[in-house]
Amino acid sequence: MITNEFREYYFESHKQENDVIGSFLTETVIVGEGKSRLWIPDAEHVWKSAEILKDFHFGDNILELLLEDGTHHLPVDPSNPQLPPLRNPDILVGENDLTALSYLHEPAVLHNLKVRFVESRIIYTYCGIILVAVNPYKQLHVYGDAIIHAYSGQNMGDMDPHIFAVAEEAYKQMPRNQKNQSIIVSGESGAGKTVSARYAMRYFAVVSKSGSKTNVEDKVLASNPITEAIGNAKTTRNDNSSRFGKYTEIGFDRRYRIIGANMRTYLLEKSRVVFQADNERNYHIFYQMCSCAHLPEFEHLRLLAADEFEYTSMGGDIRIEGVDDKKDMEETRQTFSLLGLKEDFQSDVFKVLAAILHLGNVEIRNSGDAHSSVPPGDPHLAAFCELLSASAEGLVRWLCHRRIVLVAETVVKPVPKERAVSARDALAKQIYAHLFDCIIKRINTALQVPGQQHAFIGVLDIYGFETFDINSFEQFCINYANEKLQQQFNLHVFKLEQEEYMREDIPWTLIDFYDNQPVIDLIEAKMGILDLLDEECLFPQGTDQSWLQKLFNYLDANPLFEKPRLSNEAFVIQHFADKVEYQCTGFLEKNRDALYEELVDILRDSKFPFLANFFQEEKQSSVNSKGIKVRPARPGVKAANKQLRTSVGDKFCSSLSLLMETLNATTPHYVRCIKPNDVKLPFEYDSRRVVQQLRACGVLETIRISAQSYPSRWTYIEFYSRYSILMSNQEAILSDKKQTCKNVLQRLIQDPNQYKFGRTKIFFRAGQVAYLEKLRLDRLRGACATIQKHVRGWCQRRKYLRMRAAAIILQQYIRGKKSIRLEALKQGWATLVIQRYWRGYRMKQIFLVVRLASITIQAFTRGWMARKRYKKVREKALILQKYARAWLARRRFQTMRRLVINVQLSFRVQQLRKKVEEQHRANICLAKANFDSFTQVFDETTIGRIAENNIDIQTQDHEREVESLKEEIKRLKEERVSLQRKIEEGGQVNSDLQEQLVQLTKHVKVIPELRTYYNESVSLTDLKPKGVVVNVIPGLPAYILFMCVRHADYLNDEVKLKSLMSGIISAVKKVIMSHRKDFELLSFWLSNTYQLLNCLKQYSGEEEFLKQNTPRQKKNCLQNFDLSEHRQIFSDLAIQIYHQFVSVMEKTLTPAIVPALLEHESLQGFSSMKPTGFRKRSNSTCEDSETHTISSIVQQLSVFHSIMSQHGMEPGLINQAVKQMFFLVGATTLNNIMLRKDMCSCRKGMQIRCNISYLEEWLKEKELQSSHAIDTLQPLSQAAWLLQVNKSTDDDAKEITDKCTELNPVQIVKILNSYTPIDDFEKRVTSSFVRKVQSLLHDRDGSTSQLMLDSDYRFQVTFPYRPSSQALELLQVPSSLHLGFLTRI
Repeated sequence: MITNEFREYYFESHKQENDVIGSFLTETVIVGEGKSRLWIPDAEHVWKSAEILKDFHFGDNILELLLEDGTHHLPVDPSNPQLPPLRNPDILVGENDLTALSYLHEPAVLHNLKVRFVESRIIYTYCGIILVAVNPYKQLHVYGDAIIHAYSGQNMGDMDPHIFAVAEEAYKQMPRNQKNQSIIVSGESGAGKTVSARYAMRYFAVVSKSGSKTNVEDKVLASNPITEAIGNAKTTRNDNSSRFGKYTEIGFDRRYRIIGANMRTYLLEKSRVVFQADNERNYHIFYQMCSCAHLPEFEHLRLLAADEFEYTSMGGDIRIEGVDDKKDMEETRQTFSLLGLKEDFQSDVFKVLAAILHLGNVEIRNSGDAHSSVPPGDPHLAAFCELLSASAEGLVRWLCHRRIVLVAETVVKPVPKERAVSARDALAKQIYAHLFDCIIKRINTALQVPGQQHAFIGVLDIYGFETFDINSFEQFCINYANEKLQQQFNLHVFKLEQEEYMREDIPWTLIDFYDNQPVIDLIEAKMGILDLLDEECLFPQGTDQSWLQKLFNYLDANPLFEKPRLSNEAFVIQHFADKVEYQCTGFLEKNRDALYEELVDILRDSKFPFLANFFQEEKQSSVNSKGIKVRPARPGVKAANKQLRTSVGDKFCSSLSLLMETLNATTPHYVRCIKPNDVKLPFEYDSRRVVQQLRACGVLETIRISAQSYPSRWTYIEFYSRYSILMSNQEAILSDKKQTCKNVLQRLIQDPNQYKFGRTKIFFRAGQVAYLEKLRLDRLRGACATIQKHVRGWCQRRKYLRMRAAAIILQQYIRGKKSIRLEALKQGWATLVIQRYWRGYRMKQIFLVVRLASITIQAFTRGWMARKRYKKVREKALILQKYARAWLARRRFQTMRRLVINVQLSFRVQQLRKKVEEQHRANICLAKANFDSFTQVFDETTIGRIAENNIDIQTQDHEREVESLKEEIKRLKEERVSLQRKIEEGGQVNSDLQEQLVQLTKHVKVIPELRTYYNESVSLTDLKPKGVVVNVIPGLPAYILFMCVRHADYLNDEVKLKSLMSGIISAVKKVIMSHRKDFELLSFWLSNTYQLLNCLKQYSGEEEFLKQNTPRQKKNCLQNFDLSEHRQIFSDLAIQIYHQFVSVMEKTLTPAIVPALLEHESLQGFSSMKPTGFRKRSNSTCEDSETHTISSIVQQLSVFHSIMSQHGMEPGLINQAVKQMFFLVGATTLNNIMLRKDMCSCRKGMQIRCNISYLEEWLKEKELQSSHAIDTLQPLSQAAWLLQVNKSTDDDAKEITDKCTELNPVQIVKILNSYTPIDDFEKRVTSSFVRKVQSLLHDRDGSTSQLMLDSDYRFQVTFPYRPSSQALELLQVPSSLHLGFLTRI
């Protein structure tokens, strides 16, 4: 046991250690009563776990440990004990944030990352403000759009660590703080920097859609394939390694939508164009072009296979497994087009690239005596000059010769083959560098769109600290850049720590942290490494050796600069991450990056404008450069070896300085990519490689800074919930939870220096949380022991009493105290007989009672059934009588009507006959007069015939006139009867509508234009629900509107009908659009639109809708128009209202789902809260803010249901809306479980199942079981069951695969990998068990690979036809509605 005295001495003596590893090794060891574990150094695994066998006391010189392979004695210096660091409790292992660990040191960080990466298959982990991303070397299902939307709007720390969480934090802080943001992604080659940066930019493109036609988001994402093609290459460590640094500024407008982007590049590895190591490749674009050499558009480039070009075959391996260069070339060309780079530009780019390949194949021969030459018929030389329109003669001359300028003359001197090859390669590198810059410039131009940039988020994809077997100028620049970034990072971390202390009113004490300013001064200060390098480059005869000697002379006294013992061509720098030995060979050449002006003049005079502009711009920049111009006494000679630019080191310093200014002006967010192994195996963890990168990227420095102060920080609410078990009864009953926490902590930890009370949080020193966890575990163990003691005692007492009773009985028989006699047997037999007869009698009585009751029930049942049949027969008889009497009445009426008509016709016929006779007599008189006058001409026979003919003709005319008059009379009578009937019916309907509209004024506003409903339109804009009126029929507005439609149909006015329908539709749409967030109004209009749609169907006259109509309703059907097209329009309108109605419910319910179902602990006493890290500090408060509970969800659902019911919504529609809400609850909760490791525990599963039971009870209370809404919670219910079930044996695996049918394999494996024990009593899920479940799920049919459910999914809405029993003629409009302008017709 380590004594308190030694503990205090140990802590005080090592509190101010600065060295990272030293501070880790000097953590205080607290050995409890049980077995304590710690970490000891190990050559293979870096750190190895061990258990303490014997308590350690102050003065001991040996620490006895138990390793896996047996015991181990660790020697300890009694005068200055260097004790190994303690291991965290298992409950804290696997945390999302490394700062949540109680013991903060290197082995704890390394072990936590390993557990998360290997066992839980989680690649992201927070370390304070850093996101550590471990490359899985495997495609994961955690980057879909559903994941992006899940992280959008969430606070940092609420969800599992993710690159999207960092991007969301940057996007959220930009408008909140009105400051630009930066995401700094760094790491070794192959660690996944490029992919991480790509996903961050994709996140911004998805969540900040511009809505413009420029598709700027697509252009920003499309720039990645191009830059990867021209700037990425295969290396021994990575198949897609970025060989340049890139800072992409994504611009946003004032509404924080993407408006453009700009890209800056740093230190392109030009040497890769002309040289590749074994198993490496040149830039991807060269191999993409060679794979498409056979295409017609590439034939003029004279391309060959990649293995036939010198510049693409040096590494030996020209192919990458799983990569199709031809397909990538198609993507590259497509992205060129997407960015608006036309075919002409693409053709020029491909010409230059092909020319570089041909230049590499130009053969330079050794002609002896330090001479070199190029064969005159070299086909590649001809192809190079043809593609670039350059002079072949001049190129050959200045490749093999050099011009030396003397004082009075210029000498042209041949150069050996080696120098000529170097000149050729320098030309190729220079052309490629210019082309790279040109493409980046054109991409930036394409990414600029009209509009003013308001803010930006920069994504920096830059190389991490590098150390190889041979380190040259490139590694020197890379490590220099990382030194600058590390300094900026240290200052930022220090600043955040200080702000946190000041915000919580905790005294700020100076924390000693590593400052790498001396290393930076060594590199960039005056007379530093770069300054001496530039100075040496100015001397024509300067060499790498002479420069190295200057370094030794000037920097030998610097402790950070060393001279290697075994080499005279290298120097060593002590960087913040490690010592690095640099080979000086090639430093001067790479820093000069010299290209002789004769070769530049050849390209500048090229007839190919695209190429010539590269060097024209450079010439202008050199002319415009600042400097003192001295006029010579005589015309000078142009210098042949004039350098055309400043040194690479100077240029890199300037661009790096500009980058640091940009980063310092923004809020940085850090992503550190880690490469887990060098063989690119998925989920393989090499501790040595990982710890090397952790030391290099600043993660351990962050841990060390945190460990020096108060690394563990809990809000008062978190502390109260977690450690309430340690409170006494007097402390627990206090209402002030903050004061309760203070009292408990002061009682448990006597040393006040081990913690500090802030305004909202409690700050703990390292190890104190582990100590509290130990106390909590001891209390739980004591409680378990007490419960076990009483249960076992009760069981033993019961067992003892049973055994005692049995022993007494046996003793009675053995001792003879209970003798068996004949009388006793007879009495016993008699007793049995009496019991038999008595039981028989009782059963007979019971049977008779039951029989009588059955007969009575049968009698009543048969009577009820007979009465029911009688009522049905009577109803049918009444209906038959009704129709028979109506038929008889109609017959009598028709008989009387025919009799009256016959009498009328007889009378009129008599009148007509009288008129005919009078006319006949008049005609006879006339005829006689005529006869007397014409007797001289005609004889009597002739005159008689003429008279008779005239009389017959007139008689026929009169008879026809009588018939026509009869028909006209009959038609007029029928029309009069029909009009009278319609007038009576219209008057009745008008009076009913008037009364009901008067009553509706308490529920709706006035429909101001209804009195002229058949005018051009109907205004419904002001129609809104104002409350609930009990005596008003639900859907009354729909009935009124339909009656207006029916009246227009009755008038047979098509124009008025169309105007009315269009007016109703447009007015409802206007109301919905102007009140998109008013749930009550949307519910009101959804109900009425649905009812109006039903009325249009019920009274359409179509056979399928007439089956359940009453005769009166059939009589009220529309007669003149077919409104089926308008029904479809109303159906579409109802669907639109329904979706908006559901959206309002979702927006109201969504913020409460996760807090209520996941975060709130509905089961009291089952705390599932664990320590949180840095990421949740800013979101924590100590006050009891308003929290959402499952009761909040139920209450909100009840409000929705009540409003829908009050508006008379169809039960089928209510069922569909409730089902949609339950799906949202289930999908949102399940998605959060998938993205929150802290929610995957047994106790959380119990909480979720309890909350589901509350929702199920609500469905039963509202009688909504028929909606099948509970079925939508099956995935969530199975996930909760999976968290609770045993997960260890093969039977458990089989049960999981059989019962989790609603979860796909990806989701099941994710839950198993994320399962997190809350207490030491729970066990983690082993990797072997997860693999067993995966093998059983492998053959599951129809399974998808989607991790997330689509919470935006909408079930298809249907509007079932429900005929209304409401009689339209009986509708009453309440007078209180003040709709007196409505008239019943």
